[in-house]
Amino acid sequence: MSGQTPQEAPGRDAPEPAAGPGADGTVAVADDGARAPDLGGWAARLRAVPVGTQDGTAPSTSDGAAAVPEVPDDVREAARLVPDHWLGVVDPMWDDEKDPPAWAIVGQWRSDAGGEVVEWADNPDYRPSPAMLDWDDPQDAVDEAVQLAATGYGPVAEVARVLAAAEVAVLVDAADTPVTAAAPDGTAVVPAFSSQSHVTKMGAFRHRVVPVSELVGQIPERHRLYLNPAGPVGFVVDHDALMEAIREAAG
Repeated sequence: MSGQTPQEAPGRDAPEPAAGPGADGTVAVADDGARAPDLGGWAARLRAVPVGTQDGTAPSTSDGAAAVPEVPDDVREAARLVPDHWLGVVDPMWDDEKDPPAWAIVGQWRSDAGGEVVEWADNPDYRPSPAMLDWDDPQDAVDEAVQLAATGYGPVAEVARVLAAAEVAVLVDAADTPVTAAAPDGTAVVPAFSSQSHVTKMGAFRHRVVPVSELVGQIPERHRLYLNPAGPVGFVVDHDALMEAIREAAG
C-alpha cells in the first residue's frame, strides 16, 4: 500500500450486521427475535446471530468448513451462553457505538446446539486495522490519520485536515530546497515526515522542520507531499484537498 493514495473509506453508515450491540458492545439474538443473555463486557469483540436464520446464514467458504483453530476461553464461554449461533469477532479498532460493518468482522465462530464451538469461518471481506497489522503505534495526529485512512478505518479527508495545521520535516539539499523524489507509482513527490522518529528511519540526512502551510508554497509544480514513506504505510496527499484544508484552517 505504500505510495498509494487510499480510496475514501466507507462511512460509519456502511452495511451493518443483523444484530445490534448492547450497552457493553455485545448482543445475542434468540431464535424468536428476542435478545439472548448478555455475553458480558469481556466478550465485547463478539456479535452473535442465530444459525439458520436469514441474518445468521453460515458464512461462505471456498473449501467448505475450515479446520477449527485454537478456541479462546472467552469464545468458549460465549458459545455456552448462546448455543446454535454464529459469533462474529470484531476488529479491536472498531470502537464506534454503531454495529460494525461487514469489513470490520475478522471472522465467525459457530456454536452448536450444545454450546460447543465447532467451526471457524474467515471473512473474505475483512480489512485488517493498523493494530491487527501489527504496525507501530502512531507517533502523532498526522501519523494516526494516515494509518486509519490507509486501512479504511478513518476518512481520507482527515489526513488533509490534520496536516493543514501541522509541522513536518523535509529533507533538503545544499541550497536548503526540499528534496524531490518519485513514489512507487511514479507520482512526483516531496517526502515529508510527521515526527522525528520517521526522519530517523531515513538515515542521517539534512532536514528542516516547516509548517505545512508554508511548505506548500515551496513544493514544485505537479508535486505532492509523500508522508512517512519509511513508516508502516506511506501516503501521497492530494494537493487540492490539502490546499482547501489550509484555507479552511486559516478561516
